[in-house]
Amino acid sequence: MSRVGNSPVALVDGVSWEIKGQLVTVTGPLGSLSMTVDTGMSLKELDGQITVSRATESRRHRELHGLTRSLIANMIEGVTQGFQKVLDVVGTGYRVENHADGIVMQLGFSHPVIFANREGIELVVVGQNQVTVRGIDKELVGRTAAELRSIRPPDAYKGKGVRYAGETVSLKPGKSAIGAGVGG
Repeated sequence: MSRVGNSPVALVDGVSWEIKGQLVTVTGPLGSLSMTVDTGMSLKELDGQITVSRATESRRHRELHGLTRSLIANMIEGVTQGFQKVLDVVGTGYRVENHADGIVMQLGFSHPVIFANREGIELVVVGQNQVTVRGIDKELVGRTAAELRSIRPPDAYKGKGVRYAGETVSLKPGKSAIGAGVGG
């Protein structure tokens, strides 16, 4: 029994959805998203809510039941409110600037790193040390933020690098702390 899959998804005002075969399209004020649903899943609208049901009790259909419902809920939230991830750039001399093709990041390399704009993603530079990744597709926003972070992940000793806002980085003690009997 899937508790997530059995709960209906509420349709918000201003959002319309249509299904053609296995292709589900959700349209809202911020844009439109499409997804192909597995053949074992069926969608129905009743009283302004979308319900997802599965064809059989096979393991595969049980696995896809909650996933399909969550993806549709994320599509509805994306076309109404959108998603965003905030990244902080931490380190002496590390900074981010707008560029014609996207953003330019100075991250301690011998060269600046240019991160190109992506379709469906908005990169907003706040100050010199913060980047906000915005979009309507939750997966694309998360993947873009992860790619930005992977350019220079936080260092384990000084904490320098690109990290998510609010992410805590546990720092390792350096050699001098270990030699002084602190790290053991």
